[in-house]
Amino acid sequence: MATDHTRNTYVQLMLGFSQSVGQDHELRWAWLMAAHIVGQQNSGLHWRSHIAMLRFALKTRDYPEAAGQLMRLSLVPLGHLAGRLPAGNHGRATVSAFTPMPVDPSLGELISQAHQKER
Repeated sequence: MATDHTRNTYVQLMLGFSQSVGQDHELRWAWLMAAHIVGQQNSGLHWRSHIAMLRFALKTRDYPEAAGQLMRLSLVPLGHLAGRLPAGNHGRATVSAFTPMPVDPSLGELISQAHQKER
């Protein structure tokens, strides 16, 4: 279960994504990746992150990314049941779904800004 702090930070990041309509696609992906990192330890938020990523991939006609998101959606329940979620993984299909990674500094900055806004 997500703490209120985690949930509120996640909401701020998803709001940032919603408000970034018209910006460069990679800038918009950053909001979704940051939300994924924050919400990854909660199955509901994790699932919603990948649904949002799938929708955005389809909207931008990025079909390889969409296929990767479908695969990740199938893995979300298994990862939570097994307790094996790769910390820091940003959730895009461009990286392995099983690889932990350090949080990219630009994503860390978005997360930090979202933390500040939710307080």
